Amino acid sequence: MASNLPDLVDGVWIVIAAYHEGAVIAEVVGPLVAAGYRVVVVDDGSGDDTAARARQAGALIVRHAVNRGQGAALQSGLRYALRHGARILVTFDADGQHTAGDVPVLVGPIAAGTADIALGSRFLEHAADVPAARRVLLRLAVAFTGVVSGVRLTDAHNGLRALSRRAAEQVELQLDRMAHASEIIDQLARTGLPLVEVSVRVHYTKYSLEKGQRAGHAARIVWDYLLNKLSR
Repeated sequence: MASNLPDLVDGVWIVIAAYHEGAVIAEVVGPLVAAGYRVVVVDDGSGDDTAARARQAGALIVRHAVNRGQGAALQSGLRYALRHGARILVTFDADGQHTAGDVPVLVGPIAAGTADIALGSRFLEHAADVPAARRVLLRLAVAFTGVVSGVRLTDAHNGLRALSRRAAEQVELQLDRMAHASEIIDQLARTGLPLVEVSVRVHYTKYSLEKGQRAGHAARIVWDYLLNKLSR
């Protein structure tokens, strides 16, 4: 019997920005490839075997000669996927915090035509999983994004996002490093395209927590974002 459900794999590309993630990148890429997604890993000037391990796991590779930052890497990956015919684009962290099982949940509203932008939120159902110190920083990020962008979200800095092709075509990240997480919300809001938040689970490990954002980094993100705003 033919299914009337939207195809949640065909034309879906996963974009992963990676820097020195050789220890975990194969474990991140493997389940995505096994699920049938096209995966592009942007190796952002890593000095380890990130690119080789990602390629062995089935990813396509884009390489930056030098480390430019996650924002720049995501922009390179989005451009690559769009050039190669992506219909839906999903940004996905390289450190093992996200799981392939959450991708259909994000892609669903876009494939069904009810939204062009689906943003993952760890706070809709899984707030208790978030370490206390990280929860405080993330709540501050939500408040900051609401003030500067006028977008009311429950989770403003979640790297798990899904975009329709027409939404992704309007993203042009200028902030190379972590302030891109606020910048992309700005740009998506300006498209006027329908946006939804979707409940996802973020898995915290010792590895991902050691690589995660701290208070000092958060201050730098705010500074970079505001400088970019003022320079326009």
